[in-house]
Amino acid sequence: MKAGYAARSWPEVTWGVLASQVAGAGSLYMSTPRPYREADDDELVSWSAAGDRRAFDEIVTRHGPFAWRVASRIVPDRLAAEDIVQEAMVRAWHQAGHFDPARARFRTWLYRILVNLCVDQRRRVQLEPVTEGFDAADPSPGAEEVLAASERDVALAAALRELPARQRAAMALVYDEGLSGTEAARVLGVSAKALERLLARARATLRERIQAEHSREDL
Repeated sequence: MKAGYAARSWPEVTWGVLASQVAGAGSLYMSTPRPYREADDDELVSWSAAGDRRAFDEIVTRHGPFAWRVASRIVPDRLAAEDIVQEAMVRAWHQAGHFDPARARFRTWLYRILVNLCVDQRRRVQLEPVTEGFDAADPSPGAEEVLAASERDVALAAALRELPARQRAAMALVYDEGLSGTEAARVLGVSAKALERLLARARATLRERIQAEHSREDL
């Protein structure tokens, strides 16, 4: 399913804005450096809960790119996706003291915050229809093939945009980011069977819409 999503990089400006939001919220820098890069996530969260900003910097460095990719695939609007990632990180900073490593991996806990925010945003916002116009004025050899491929990509992107938020989230977590079914289910807060049903419905919907698009093209 990766062809349906535009490749996007982690916006470097995000943590600059985010840092200003967590600064002053009980944050501090340790006078004696800690081994942040070598520390595992649980240690970093524990230090963050005590107000260590450098520990949280490392969390953002580790998990920011993944969080951005997932958010941008569930929420098509780039600025909205950036806002959601920032909000998820701010919530993680403020709620770090409530994280229990005995109940969940930190990554699962963080991404559940993120995906819930994405789903809420998708439910609030009326999505704009995908533009169907194409510029076919390409005189180079193979232009028709290139156009056909572009149309297929846009049809897939349109179908993905129209999926319900939780189905789109399931697709992004499992097919794009390679999470196991167990971890993806935990992120979404559903059972493994419920995740399978989400994925099955999403695949069926995509097949139906793409087949319908092909049928219209053949008329």
